[in-house]
Parts: sequence; C-alpha cells; structure tokens
Amino acid sequence: MKHPERLGKYPITAVLGEGAMGVVYKAYDPDIKRLVAIKTIRKQLVEDSPQAASIAERFRNEAQAAGRLLHPGIVAVYEYGEDRERAFIAMEYVEGHSVAHYLGRKILFPEQDILSIMVQLLSALDHAHQQGVWHRDIKPANLIITRHGKLKIADFGIARVDAGGLTQLNAIVGTPGYMAPEQYTGEKLDHRVDLWAAGVLLYQLLTGQLPFNGTAESLMYRILHEEPVRPSQHVGSSRPEHYDRVVALALAKRPSARYASALAFRDDLLTHCSSPVSATVSEETVIMEMVRPGMPLPSGSPGPQSLPAAGSVISVGSLDAAAASAPTPTTAPPTHWDAATLSQLETTLAKFVGPMAKVLVRRAARECADLDTLRHRLAEHLQTERERTTFIGQPLTTGGSPLRPTGTPAPGTTGAPAPGTSPRPASGIALTPDFVERAQRVLASHIGPIARIVAKKAAAQAGTREQFIQLLGQHLDDEAARGRLLNQLQHLA
Repeated sequence: MKHPERLGKYPITAVLGEGAMGVVYKAYDPDIKRLVAIKTIRKQLVEDSPQAASIAERFRNEAQAAGRLLHPGIVAVYEYGEDRERAFIAMEYVEGHSVAHYLGRKILFPEQDILSIMVQLLSALDHAHQQGVWHRDIKPANLIITRHGKLKIADFGIARVDAGGLTQLNAIVGTPGYMAPEQYTGEKLDHRVDLWAAGVLLYQLLTGQLPFNGTAESLMYRILHEEPVRPSQHVGSSRPEHYDRVVALALAKRPSARYASALAFRDDLLTHCSSPVSATVSEETVIMEMVRPGMPLPSGSPGPQSLPAAGSVISVGSLDAAAASAPTPTTAPPTHWDAATLSQLETTLAKFVGPMAKVLVRRAARECADLDTLRHRLAEHLQTERERTTFIGQPLTTGGSPLRPTGTPAPGTTGAPAPGTSPRPASGIALTPDFVERAQRVLASHIGPIARIVAKKAAAQAGTREQFIQLLGQHLDDEAARGRLLNQLQHLA
C-alpha cells in the first residue's frame, strides 16, 4: 500500500507496523522537536466492516481516555486528527519490550523486578483511576518496559471514561484470562477490574503461568467459581508465602472484597519488602532483551526494540518476534583496547541509548581494530543523523589507539588466549545437559538467578564444552572473577 509522506503536521519517517485496519508510523513533531508514534485507522476499511461503529468508537475513545492522563507510567497521547483517508492518534514514541515479550521468552523475573513492575503499574493505575478512567484491558501486551527500565501502560482503546459528555463503552470487552468476574456477568464495572487484572499479572510474574486456563467456556467458569493454585504451592516455586494473601485479595470474586484502590494494593505489596523497591526494572533484565549481538541497527531506521504504543484496534504484529532467539549479549571487556578509551565511549553513548551502552561498546570493540571504525560501528545504533554526527565527533581525553598486551593477537587472528581464560583443547568434549546444569549452579554463585538464562543461551550457541565455558566466562567483567569462574568450570567432574 502507498504510505503518506505526512499526517497533519507530522512528517512520516518510517513504518513501525501494519495491520488489517491501519498502520503505525514513526514520525517527527516539527514544533516540539521530538519523535512520535502515529497510530492510524483507514476510514474505508472501517466503513466496510460490520463492526465499523465499534472500531471507530474504540479509536476515538483511546484518544479521549489517554489524552486526559498525564503520568510518566502511561503512554502519552498528543493529538487526534483526521484526513480524507485516515483517522490518527499522535502519541509518545516508546522504545522497549512488552512484558508479554519477556514472559514469552520464559524469563523468570527476580523478586525485585516483580516488585518494581507492580509498583510502577499500580502507581500509574492510581493516577488513571483518580482521573475517572479505568483501562479494562490490563495485560502483559499492553505494558511496555522501556530501555531505561520504566514501565508504561499503552492502549486505552476500550477504557471507560467516567465523566458526563464523553462516550462510555458498555460492551463486554477485554482479554480472556485477565477479565474480572463482573466483566463476564455484565454487572456494573468500576476501577477494580484493573486491580483484578493487576492481580493476574502478579500471579503470572511469580509463577510463569496464568491463574486460570482453559477454553473460553471453561475459563469463564473457573474465573467465576474456582480458586487458583497459590503461587507458593506451584511445583518448584520458591516465592514467599505472603504473596499468596496478596494475590488472593486482588483476585477476590466480589469487587468489594478486593483492594479498595491501586494504592492499597501497592502498599500491601511493599509491607514485606526488606529493602527499597527500585524505580526501574534491573539493568541486567533490560539489557539482555534489548541487545542482539551481531545485528546492528540500520542507520536511520527503527530497530527491533522500537515498540510503538500500538493497541488492539490495529493488529500491528510483533516487532519483537525477530529477537525471540537472540543470544545473550557479552559484556566482558576486550583485552586489546585501553579500558579508559572504552569507558569514555560508554559514557558518551549512554547519553543516547542508556544502560545498554556498556554492552554495545564492548561487543563492537571485539570486532574493530581502530577508534574510527569503532565510533562508526557504534553510531549505527543511534536513531538520527544528528545523534550519529554528535557521537562520532565527541573528543576523547585519552589516547584512542587500541593497546594490545604482549602476546594478545588482534581481533580476527589466532594466538594466545586472553588473560583469565584457558587454552582450548584441539578436540572439544561434547556438551551434555548434565554439565550445563552443573555449570549453571556454579555461574549462579557469581551472577545470581540470571545464570539460568545465560547458561541456556550459551548452550544453544556452543558446540563443545570448552566453547560453552568460554561463553559463560564472557559474562563477568572483572578479570580475576572471570578467571576463578573459568577455573571452577574447567574442573567440574
């Protein structure tokens, strides 16, 4: 199809996703000087659809509902507009992954990340509820974790706006599995449908499973009449029992038995915290999902991590699918570069891409033998020509020539192994599931629960036991710690 060069005042710069009813574009606001995402709906297709009125209503309702909300945890809506062919919503351009993406990749979130996600979500919901808006479709696909670890709620397409003069959608709508009992029975709804859905999300983050499963008919019966297995009672679960009570309150069948507000839910979660909850999801979790080794972003185009605030009205398709099998990024410092030079590059790049700068610099440094090449390789990850020019022209206060220790070969050549590593045998030993499991336990003593994901991805890449060990070693920055880990792994029986 032919894409417009401009929508309203916004020049179109890229296509972020296409669906049956419309397209999501990346565009630029010339007045405010910022990137925006523009969700569109094609009028002709809507008019030809049996559900035309409902689709158009949802689209306008999203602009009305989200447009009255101003909170850092909610994707901002800037403008609603129409031309001859399309209606469109200009909104905040968000880079990150949906929570659904993380869950789809079987990520087991550490407890601090679970608390951070829930606290951010409930704080944003409290703001919406105080403004008379309840979302009615809270689910992992509508929650985006930005590259800085912030959570944002997207898609208010079926939100209820509790105010006179604004259209109120009363149809039974939502996503099976996340819908509260009263959404099935047609009873009067209020903000507590969002608290139920937040309880479902908490259960899913704790266990990796939904509290209720089955066909559409059996799912409705279970939600209305059954109680889920307690999170602490799941096979292999190590979650504290106090979450059982929190989940039970959030998933109470009667709205009056649930938490009275999102803040009450949040405060109860925080009661048992022994340390302050981070305002962001951990850097380790974000970086592992945002960096795809060996696949730099094409200059001037949106990367696979660029998620528009697309909603259920437009089936945009998953922009995360290509990253589903992405190997784990490596972060060990390359030994043929001066550490001070890399540190300055990381600091400069972080101004544009945040905490992922460290991984990007160290990965690219392994493949580049001079500073000019390295700068240009890193610049490929930036979104605009202005950003790339600024980054490449940034002066360094230390020498930029790569420094190689005695006996260390240049990248792409053969020679002595890097310090802290062991020489590879001429013929590798086959990698077995038992060795992977034991190595994972050793790695966990160095980097914590994330070791399970690291070991799984390394095993998928490695052809031999020695290759597997070397891949694991790349996840420790400290040379002494890396040496200890490699020694432990080499001596596993």
